[in-house]
Amino acid sequence: MARIKELYDNEIIAKLRKDFNYKNIMEVPHIEKVVVNMGLGEAIQNVKILDSATVELNAITGQKSVITKAKKSIATFKLRQGMPIGCMVTLRRDRMYEFLDRLMNVALPRVRDFKGVSGKAFDGKGNYTLGIKEQLIFPEISYDTIDKIKGMNITIVTSAKTDEEGKALLKYLGMPFRN
Repeated sequence: MARIKELYDNEIIAKLRKDFNYKNIMEVPHIEKVVVNMGLGEAIQNVKILDSATVELNAITGQKSVITKAKKSIATFKLRQGMPIGCMVTLRRDRMYEFLDRLMNVALPRVRDFKGVSGKAFDGKGNYTLGIKEQLIFPEISYDTIDKIKGMNITIVTSAKTDEEGKALLKYLGMPFRN
């Protein structure tokens, strides 16, 4: 079992029940899924960037990524509907907890001048989105093998009803918030 899942089951459920006065254990918020997305606008001119991004995302998450396609055409960007434009992975269960453990304890502390992540990136329903500027913070990526620095968005979807509950859940799990 993943370290974070064990921590959640043994300690965090009790803390959240005490903090928010949940009567039933099923009311306690939990993490439903983690979505990792790489949007690559340069893939319009250079398709090889998309191939390398897919390989890197597979290495980071441990799961095969899906190539996302443009929903509509935009003439100014020379973009046609259906063109490959990025890649994404949806993580659930054990892989999700393993990824979150590596993200919070290994990758985020490797960010230069890291003071914590913003506590204001919640969407109003308890879900948290984090933007990362370079994929090099993950130990699975070798500096020699990359051709271009690419960023990614990580969305943590929780079952929390409010941002306050979602932030408390992530804080207890070990997310380093600065505010």
